Amino acid sequence: MPGHSSTGPGAIRVAPGTIILNADRDDTQRIRLIFLNTGDRPVQIGSHLHLPDANANLIFDREAARGFRLDIPSGTSQRFEPGASRELDAVALLGARRVPGLQLRNAGNERLDG
Repeated sequence: MPGHSSTGPGAIRVAPGTIILNADRDDTQRIRLIFLNTGDRPVQIGSHLHLPDANANLIFDREAARGFRLDIPSGTSQRFEPGASRELDAVALLGARRVPGLQLRNAGNERLDG
């Protein structure tokens, strides 16, 4: 990176080679989704958000996205401007793929958790 030191405090040091995000996931743990922001304000999805719990103004296949998050670097997000549409990859959450504590909704957008 031009203008950045490779020594001292705050130095950026990277190992040679290529890092593949979520390399431990196979094809059955990956999906591609199309997102559309139908709202009048920008919407962001963070790297570890359980996709079905995303802002209701984002239109995408929430049922297919159950147990998935975006396939983006940890700590980053994707921003959708009003009217914007984007196709993105998602990866399965590991473990039991359950996300306790968040609102569960059915296709009619009614709460299922009380």
